[in-house]
Order: sequence, then structure tokens, then C-alpha cells
Amino acid sequence: MSQRIERIELWHVNVPLPAPFWPSWIPGYPQTHVAQTVARVYAGDGLVGETGGPAFTTERRGLGDLLGGFLLGLPADDIGVLRQRLREASYLGWRNWWLEAAWWDLAGKLAGKPVYQLLQREPATVLKAPVYASSGSLKPLEERRRYLDEIRAMGFGAVKVRVKYPTVAEDLALVRGVRAHLGDDFVIGVDANQGWPVSLFGANPAWDLERATAFARGCDELGVAWLEEPLDMHDWRGMAALRERVRTPIAGGELHGAWHELAPLFEHGSLDKYQPDAMFSGLTVARQVMDECRRRDLDFTPHTWSNGFNMVVNLHAFAAWERRKLLEYPYEPPGFVPAAREGIMPAIPVNADGTIDVPQAPGLGLQLDERLLRRHGKRFHVATPARVAVRAIREKGLRAALLLKRAKEQAGG
Repeated sequence: MSQRIERIELWHVNVPLPAPFWPSWIPGYPQTHVAQTVARVYAGDGLVGETGGPAFTTERRGLGDLLGGFLLGLPADDIGVLRQRLREASYLGWRNWWLEAAWWDLAGKLAGKPVYQLLQREPATVLKAPVYASSGSLKPLEERRRYLDEIRAMGFGAVKVRVKYPTVAEDLALVRGVRAHLGDDFVIGVDANQGWPVSLFGANPAWDLERATAFARGCDELGVAWLEEPLDMHDWRGMAALRERVRTPIAGGELHGAWHELAPLFEHGSLDKYQPDAMFSGLTVARQVMDECRRRDLDFTPHTWSNGFNMVVNLHAFAAWERRKLLEYPYEPPGFVPAAREGIMPAIPVNADGTIDVPQAPGLGLQLDERLLRRHGKRFHVATPARVAVRAIREKGLRAALLLKRAKEQAGG
């Protein structure tokens, strides 16, 4: 019989950046910390699954009250049942697919295999993954040149730059300058960040199909390897029309959740390169995207911007894809650097050949530093069957609580 979940711990973690970082996707906002909600899921005999979802601040402070009743008692290696419970818990609007990674961590540990091998179509050992340097800020060419020289010296052979200037001419001038500085052999991708614009702190230049077309045609001339999120994430027809007009591959899909959100992109022929983030969709959906990309002969490479958990989980997804090209490696010094990105676990360095090492330990291979977790984090909820039972009695009374317990047992929960 499978081990079952007997305890869930939730932590608020807030790792300071060494300097403010200005993300292009939130104009006018200085990010000073990497905030995340860390979950530890215990299944007995010292077996623990871990994950950490990206956060803005402590907005998930009430999550524990919801999760205990839904997730305690679940089998540690039944991802399907977990996803059904997470779906049921999301009906009022709270999506938490990032929690799925903890169950994959448990499943890998129970199987004695790294998670990427559980995801593979044909099991094989993957030691290294090629990566590209993913910048995160909109910076003029004069500042960008120093960054380009640095990443080339680090071993990178590919980079992604951000564009979000008021005019197409300004955006293309930046890309043209980057190409001139790096030469024709360096791989260049471009992210327009039009998929999910945030205008809370500053204006976002909005693209329509005509502007996206004008920019993409300039990318055609400059040999850009892909153009990411040139239109709204739900503009399936617009992206499909753009693909018909230009040669530059169109990429996206990073913030979609369940499969039904990604399926229309395939149905409309919207993208050449699919970039689901396994922390926003779950590794199960990432694997579905891989299967569909194989069937349609399309490219797959996950989105990774967030925190160390995000980097590791999506690295496993990437390692499971047999036609690996380049994985995103977020890097925007002096603020957003690996030591702060990973925060409470060892930083993931770039090797001299432009690769990173793929974890080989059973599960996700996470190595949380307990000292750093307690320095930057605070445990805010513990869920156990006893605690959930006491809460139910207080809120509903003994008789109703016993009826609920009996009904859940009869349902197999």
C-alpha cells in the first residue's frame, strides 16, 4: 500500500536581492526580494516532498486552512488523484499547481529515480542541459554591452533580450545593436512580454498584430532565433496569423495553467516553441505539452523565471525532452543573480561549456539549507489530521465533524 500524506508545512520565504531588479514585465516596479511560498509534504519514514511557489508577498497566508482537508491522507505517489484534488480546491479561483512538484519529488524518491526519468518517454541519463542567458530588464544598448561581454565570458552562446520601448524603431535598434556586438554566430532570442502585461506601476506599450508583424519582420532580417510573447497570451488567432507572416519562430505559453488553457494554442497553430512553466501548470501538463509537440514536430523548452524551485523543477522537465536545445537561465546582475534566485538552496552555476548540471538524486534533488530557510523564512501553517479534526469540531460541532470524517473515509479520502 502506498504511503500517505500525514503532515504539510507551509513557509513564507523572502530572500533579499543584492541590488534592486527592475523586471520588464512590471514596468516601474523595483523588485528587492525573491518571495515564495515553500511547502513540505511528509509521508512517513522520513520521506519528504518539497516545492516552492512564486509569490508577490504573503498572499497565501490562508492556504493552509484550505489544503489540509483536501490533501492529507492522499497517496504519496498518485499524481492523478493529487491533480484532481488541486482542481477541486481551485473552483473558487485559487490555482496551486506548483504544489504538484512536491508529489513528483515524493514519487521519484519512492521509485529511486530522478524526476526527469519519470517524465521521459524512454528512460535515459541526462547529465547536462544547455542554457541561454535570460536578461530580465529593459536596458539601453550602452548598458547591455557589458552584460553581453560578461555572459560570453561565462560560457553562454545564447541570450534573450527584452524589448518594450514606445516604438518599433527603438525596439529593433536594440536588437540590431546586440546582433552587431555579438556577431552572427551568437544565438539571440527576444521577449516582448506582451502575454500578460501589468500596468500597476507604469505604462506598458501594447502591441497589436500589425506592430508585432513589423517587429518580427525586423527580427527576420537580424536572424533572431525566436520571438516570445508578441501578443496577449489568449490571442490564439493573432499569434497564428503572425506565424503565417514571418519566419522568426513564435514562442509562448509560460503562464497558462491546466491543459485546457494550452490546448487552444495547438488547435489554432499559434506557436512554434512551447514554453509552459511546470510550476504554473504542473509537470503533468508539461509532459502533455511535450507529447503534443512531438506529435506536431514543434519545439519545447520551459519558462524558468522565478526562484530556485522553479529552476530545478523546469530543469527536470527540460531534461525529459529528447530534442533539447536551450533552457532559460535567468540572469540580470547585479540584482537577480543565482545566489539570490536559488536563495535557500545551493546556487546552480553555469559550466564553461554553457550548460548546467541536471540533478541525479532520486526525486527533484533539492538541497534546502535549513539555516537559510530559517533566516529568510517563517513557518506559518502546519496541517495534520489531528489539527484538521480539531478545527472541524470547533467550526461545525462534534456531530457534524464526525459525519464529515465518516463521509470522507467512505469516499476513500
